[in-house]
Amino acid sequence: MAENTTDGGWFEGLRPGDLDGSRDAIESGSADSPADWPERAIEAGFVADEGEYYALLHEATVAAAETAVRERERADDQQLKHGVRAMDDADRTANELAERLAEWAGSVYDESGSGVDYARDVAARDPEGPVEERVVSLASTIVDLSDEARELESFIEARAPIAAPNLAALAGPVLAARLVSLAGGLEALAKKPSGTLQVLGAEDALFAHLRGHAPSPKHGVIYTHEYVNGTRPADRGSAARALAGKLTIAARIDHYSGDRRPELEAELDERMRTIRARAGDGEGDDE
Repeated sequence: MAENTTDGGWFEGLRPGDLDGSRDAIESGSADSPADWPERAIEAGFVADEGEYYALLHEATVAAAETAVRERERADDQQLKHGVRAMDDADRTANELAERLAEWAGSVYDESGSGVDYARDVAARDPEGPVEERVVSLASTIVDLSDEARELESFIEARAPIAAPNLAALAGPVLAARLVSLAGGLEALAKKPSGTLQVLGAEDALFAHLRGHAPSPKHGVIYTHEYVNGTRPADRGSAARALAGKLTIAARIDHYSGDRRPELEAELDERMRTIRARAGDGEGDDE
């Protein structure tokens, strides 16, 4: 409903066919109190009857919702989500096809190999005959997928500090993008407790634990952070909790204010020094 002092209605000053104006009025406006808006719309000459009012209102609200969805999907954090998922898909597909190539090329050439590096060697060959043409073509496709994954990684490294500056500084751009992707967006990540962020990516292990078939996981994808995988096993639970706590704070600052807070890094570094100092004392949490 349009923001005004006369409570004339969201349709005040609009033409019935002005969908953009109606959408903006519904999207950003307000009214001081409820009223019989269909009746007022008829009195104002905006519509002929109540049926026409609700038809126009429906059309305008649907348009407003579609605009909001488009804007949300184009947001920086959503681009990070799509980018990291595409990178992972490209990497996974390249590696799966590289296994297939190793089998096929091994039946054609005397030399054998494996992985994307072997695919690069095969892709550089001059094929002789239709079989080799297909093998070399497959190898070229693998190389293209691998190269695309690295281009996507560069995109993530450039965009993450823009979409989530504090999260990217603490986690690194790629891990920050993974956390945003797993949560479904920066806002969703910012609303999660640190304990949930800590085990993002370990859902299978968590569900197994809840069913009584496995111990509680200490960490999910944050294991890739040096502060977790570089800490001795006895202290990884504490390290994961400390990291998750700071990442949660970083995500909330990025979403709600967006200002850069370098002190978060200093605080995390100090906490990790304390945790790692236990190694010299022979202590550990063993969780």
